[in-house]
Amino acid sequence: MHTRKSKTIFFVLEGLNAFATSYFGNYVFFLLRDRFGFGNLGNLSAAALSGFIFMFAAWQGGRFAQRFGYFTALKTGFGGMAICLALGALFPALPVVLLVFAGWTAAMCFTWPTLEALVSDGVSDEVLPNNIGIYNVVWASAAAAAYFFGGTLYETLGHDSIFWLPALIHGGLFLIVLCLGKNPVHTAPAAATAVVSHHPVEASAFTQPVSPQTFLRMVWLAIPFSYIGITTVIAIIPALANTLELSTAQAGLFCSIWMFVRLGTFVALWQWTGWHYRFRWLLGAFVGLTASFCLLLLSHSLALLVAAQVVLGVSVGLIYYSSLFYSMDVGETKGEHGGLHEAMIGTGACLGPAVGALSLYLAPGSPNAGAYAVTMILACGLAGLLGLRVRRAT
Repeated sequence: MHTRKSKTIFFVLEGLNAFATSYFGNYVFFLLRDRFGFGNLGNLSAAALSGFIFMFAAWQGGRFAQRFGYFTALKTGFGGMAICLALGALFPALPVVLLVFAGWTAAMCFTWPTLEALVSDGVSDEVLPNNIGIYNVVWASAAAAAYFFGGTLYETLGHDSIFWLPALIHGGLFLIVLCLGKNPVHTAPAAATAVVSHHPVEASAFTQPVSPQTFLRMVWLAIPFSYIGITTVIAIIPALANTLELSTAQAGLFCSIWMFVRLGTFVALWQWTGWHYRFRWLLGAFVGLTASFCLLLLSHSLALLVAAQVVLGVSVGLIYYSSLFYSMDVGETKGEHGGLHEAMIGTGACLGPAVGALSLYLAPGSPNAGAYAVTMILACGLAGLLGLRVRRAT
């Protein structure tokens, strides 16, 4: 069993990884706009490609970590990202940038399921919620800081900094893991994951109309739709910044509001556990997600955009926290469950931009076609969540 002190290094790895991946993953869309003239259609298409890769690679990354060891998976991920980004810095042509984006996405999927498992595996049921809370606060803080300062870094250090700066960080992370030695835990084979033998420690988990396993299914349904909204918004922010006449640095400051609200939500949910296994909280978050997404993309009022970001931050914070908590709380194979949690994220990261890009392609004269189409998808997800809740009630 790992003590909190022994897991501190994993939180450090997580924070640095979050900053590096957020800087490249968010500002690559500004690079595509500035260097290659991409608009919403091009950026949404690139985001859909990345999400498609993420959807499958995250699941396999979790299985790889469960089978071959957590440190092996981290070295594969950190090393792979560093190599891909170095190639992007050396060869700035569009085909290379797109290949780098794809390879970087695949390599990243070896890190997040593994880090989630490392902070959760080997701890008691009483410690698990606290570790998940720390995990969420760490990555959300680093991601918000990367977006907040990223625009200034992008303008000050140059466009190529989205390649070489994260590459240096990932290379350093690879060396840190190399120095940690052997894999820290004995991991079960991936084939043994069909049976879920672990039971949640909270009594409230068994006093609800639906089982803990059903809550897990519901959040695995909700998390893709959450990232349908998130990824679509991130991909079109460069065009939105042009509409609002914001520089890249100003866009980083203004459009990071929802990330800081998400961070605050993580802190609140970490300290207050009354939302555990309560369907009304998940339902409220989904309704807020749908409404804020529509308002964020269709309104050009700065005041309404701020309000929409606040609601979006709270909604996606609760949905993400729920997905990760239930993935770690219901089941013993945390590496693979972490991979499935991330694979659900990839599903949304692919579907949202793909629907938006297809809508713009089929209706090029309607700039809001993508927003309407993705909002309809979110509404369908809400109906599916309600249907799952009703069918599984006892």
